Amino acid sequence: MKKDANAPPEQPSARAHHPGLAPIDDSELTRESWKIFQIMAEFVEGFERLARIKPSVSVFGSARIPPGHPDYLLAEEIARQLSDSGFAVVSGGGPGIMEAANKGAFAGKSPSIGLNIQLPHEQQANPYQDIGLGFRHFFARKVMFVKYASAYVVLPGGFGTLDELAEILTLVQTGKSRRIPIVLVGTTFWRGLLDWFEQTLVARGTISTGDLALYSLVDTPEAAVNAIFEYYEARSFEPSAEEKQRLMEL
Repeated sequence: MKKDANAPPEQPSARAHHPGLAPIDDSELTRESWKIFQIMAEFVEGFERLARIKPSVSVFGSARIPPGHPDYLLAEEIARQLSDSGFAVVSGGGPGIMEAANKGAFAGKSPSIGLNIQLPHEQQANPYQDIGLGFRHFFARKVMFVKYASAYVVLPGGFGTLDELAEILTLVQTGKSRRIPIVLVGTTFWRGLLDWFEQTLVARGTISTGDLALYSLVDTPEAAVNAIFEYYEARSFEPSAEEKQRLMEL
């Protein structure tokens, strides 16, 4: 049959044979494909076990802060006051600030929840958890921190803490998550970063001046708890129908 001169050029039937692409190991591909069921299991268990903890506050901070450190004691007292005020407290379930948050909540009236992550080092589950979930995947764990939270409380920490802070700021800024209080604790620790936000990010136009209102900065347990209650004076802890839809699409 004569080829139509106006027909588009034929495309390669299998891009896998392109010299710029690596060959595919079928067994490795199968293993990757089946991994989705492990990921699904983490989401399903998280949704089923955390859906009833409302309202809750997710607390973040360094895993390297030892018991007795001022930041540890501060996190413990914030969590106890939140728990006695009716908030379930959610932490990463490990040592340091995470342990302090679970310990304070465990001593209070409301549930203490740990979202534990399997890591090569630094992460062993602390014993102060009414509900403890285990995760292999950071992204599944992150969804659980955000999906049921009525507020974020962020104490001094390292890369992991900054990652979580940037995550929730991005989700709220872009409208992918509902607006909730984001409370940074520790003026001395956070001031340099917040000045950089204003003097560099705003100045260069990479964020807007209004984005600086997404968070508040406090130094005491009472101020942290009050910042959350003040935000909810004019609205319910329960997400609106529109906000629930956003949370479904995290």
